[in-house]
Amino acid sequence: MAQITAETANGTVVFNCETGRKLVLCLEDNGIDILHRCGGNARCTTCRVKIISGEVDEMSDAERAILSTKADLPPNTRLSCQIRLSGDIHLEVVNQAGVTGLDPGPRPTE
Repeated sequence: MAQITAETANGTVVFNCETGRKLVLCLEDNGIDILHRCGGNARCTTCRVKIISGEVDEMSDAERAILSTKADLPPNTRLSCQIRLSGDIHLEVVNQAGVTGLDPGPRPTE
C-alpha cells in the first residue's frame, strides 16, 4: 500500500491505495473530483498533478509529448492517469471538477 497525501481545493486528503494502481483512479475513488477529460489516455492534460515529494515512475514518451504542448509548467508536473503507484507520494491536484464546473470525463481504465 502507498500513502497518498493530496492537496486539493477542499484541503489536504490523506489515504492509502494499492501499489500498481493508476493514481487518477486512487484520487477519484477517495472522493477527489479530479478531471480526466480524455479518459486516461495522456491526450488532454486535465488530470495534472504537481508532485511535492515521493517517488513516481518515469515519464512515458506520450506523457512528455502532451505536457510539452503546455507553457510554463513546473518540472514536477505529471499526468495522474500515467502514474502507477509504487510508493508514498505527496501531491497537489491541479484541476478539479468542483472548481472548474466541467464534467470530470470518462473514468479511466485500470
